[in-house]
This record gives sequence, structure tokens and C-alpha cells, in this order.
Amino acid sequence: MSDDGVAQLGEFEFECGESIPNLEIAYETYGDFTGDNAVLVCHALTGSAHVSGLRRASHGGQATAWWDDIVGPGKAIDTTEYFVVCANVPGSCYGSSGPSSEGPDGEPWGTDFPPVTVGDWTRAQRELLDHLGVPNLHAVVGGSVGGMNALDWAKQHPDHVDRIVAVATAARLDPQCLALDAIARRAITTDANWNGGEYYGGDPPKYGLALARQIGHTMYLSKDSMDRKFGRRSAGRDAARDAFPVDPAAGFFPYRDVESYLDYQAEKFVERFDANSYLYLTRAMDNYDLSAGFESDADALAAFTGEALVLSFTGDWHFTTEQAETLAVAFRQGETPTAHHKITSDHGHDAFLVEPEKVGPPLADFLEAGVSGKAVTDTISSKSDRQFAPVHTSLFGK
Repeated sequence: MSDDGVAQLGEFEFECGESIPNLEIAYETYGDFTGDNAVLVCHALTGSAHVSGLRRASHGGQATAWWDDIVGPGKAIDTTEYFVVCANVPGSCYGSSGPSSEGPDGEPWGTDFPPVTVGDWTRAQRELLDHLGVPNLHAVVGGSVGGMNALDWAKQHPDHVDRIVAVATAARLDPQCLALDAIARRAITTDANWNGGEYYGGDPPKYGLALARQIGHTMYLSKDSMDRKFGRRSAGRDAARDAFPVDPAAGFFPYRDVESYLDYQAEKFVERFDANSYLYLTRAMDNYDLSAGFESDADALAAFTGEALVLSFTGDWHFTTEQAETLAVAFRQGETPTAHHKITSDHGHDAFLVEPEKVGPPLADFLEAGVSGKAVTDTISSKSDRQFAPVHTSLFGK
């Protein structure tokens, strides 16, 4: 059984102290709820509630499910066994309340929408689960900033979840990633069409958002994967080169495959995502610090009495394996049974989306058996015995 919709949660006060009269949260569910089998899946930066299967929801969003090779019947998060919930976070633009949604005056909120935090996402998800009649969770699973969201569940609601799966994530961003996110935001806010965030009904800041998307996408690829995929090859003189204005000398030099790829990804992205939401969501990610309000990461996780799985990828420089091990140590210091499963991969940060055959087995075994699951403790460096269809989405989706 599956369901989707937009939950009306009433007045919601954000961590910043500002409130909106009615928080709307777009969500999708999969499978049947039996009382102890609920799994919350938290999406990454520009993902949606549409985590699996064919598009069902009437609200706007990604046409392609972003983790379809992991969530579904017979897959790692098996929807014949688990009741899966995925919710679009506040501040996004895929059906939940955010800058592009309608405010009290009937116009889009724009930058009058309150600043959002990962903690706000967690509280909104808790209210959605109350709305759906789900008191406790078997597991919370999330990748990238969705992994931060999963960690926040262990911090904010330690008695409401039995297992945490933090994939390709960390307790906080490092300064290099903070710097790149800052440049991406400035690409948007210096686009003349951004107009202080008041561009709805006019021309959106497509060049700024496209540049932000290109910076972000480059962060999610590794040097090895980019060299293998593009090298220094030219896209050819007949290749389209109209995504951005170019300098007069451009015609003399090659338009490279890597440029063409980034331009294509940017063009598709600006068609489906809101620039203000990009500003809001990257701010939420950059702001997150697991230890905030506590003496340490371990102290923040000390009340959690379940089990934890940390998944990291050797080619990921956005959230490194070293950061993942630090996170696993913080769980262990609170005597939480914890496995850090390090996967050999040269796909960079996108590995958790493009290599489901490596992610699926340890995830499935952990959901079923906790840290004692065989695939959790085995190191996976090549294709597992469990086969999953290949997926070609990126962190931003298609």
C-alpha cells in the first residue's frame, strides 16, 4: 500500500523564533504500518518526498524517484516489510512550505519565509508522523544532509527511534565545503534577476542558480570519476554552447565534455528548483553542528540507546571517511552499538546514489539484524552477491 499527500500541520514556530500560520509538508508513504516497522527516509539537499516508484503525488517535484534502487519491494529498504515515510523538508520547493509557496497574502513567501534549520526539519517530521499515527520508528535513514537529519533524530528524539543509518555524512561541514557553499549562494544573490528574492512572476535568477548547481555538482564528484568520465576531451565544435554567455575568445578554444555536462545538468536543474530554496537549504546544512547545545558530539548522542550504522565512501571528499569514523566514535563513546562500514569507491559523494549494489547489502542487513548483520561487518570493495539495478541519478536528481 502506498500513499502521498500534503499534511496541514497548523502553526509552526521555527528555531529562529518566527512562525507561520500553517506548515504544509509533502510526503509519500510505502508499505503497510504494523506498529513497529516504520522507517523514515531523509532526502538530500535538493531531493523530494519521491524516493521510490512511479510519480504519484499531484504536487510538484522530481519526476524520477531519487533512491528507487534502494527503496521498494524486495530491495534494501523492503516496502513489503517496512512502512516507509519520506517527507519534503520545510524550505524546499517540492510541495512543502518554503519561499516559493503561498504566504498569508496569497503571494509567494519569498525571503519573508523564516530561516530554517535541520532541527526544524526533524520537528516537522515528528509532527508529520504524529499526523500519520506513527509514534515510534524502527529506523531513520538519510544520506548527505539527510544523514545530518538522521543524526538529529538521535539527538532530539532518542526514545523514538531504534536504529540510525547515517550515509555519506558527518557531524558538521568542514571549512572547504562551507566556502564552496558560500560561493554558490553568492552566484545566486549577485544575479540581477534575484532581485532580493522577489522574482516570482518574473524572470528567475537562472544563471546564478545554474552556477550554484555546477559548483555543487562538482563537489559531489571525485577526481578519478571526473577523469574517467570526461578527461580533457572536447565536446566538438558543433556542440551547443549557449547555456551561459561566453567571452569572445571562446570560439578558438575547445568546449570540453566536462563543460558540456555541467551546462546540461545546470539547464535541467533550473527548470525544476527554486533559487531561494537553494539559499535556504544550504544555509540549513552549513549551520548544522551535532554538538550544538552539548559539550561534544558524544554528549549529544548519549541519550540514544539504539544501534547505529555509519556508511562512508573512500572517494568522497565532501564527507570523508575520517569524518565518518569520528562520528562512529562519538556513538561508541555513548555505548551505542555502532558499525562504520567503509566502502571502496571512486565515485565521490554521489556514490551512495550511483552504487546501490554496495549500499544495499549492509543497509538491508542492519535494518534486519542491527550491527550483527553479516554484510554490515564485511568490507565491500566490489559488487556484492546481492544485485541491484544501476542508477544514474546525482545528488540533485535528474
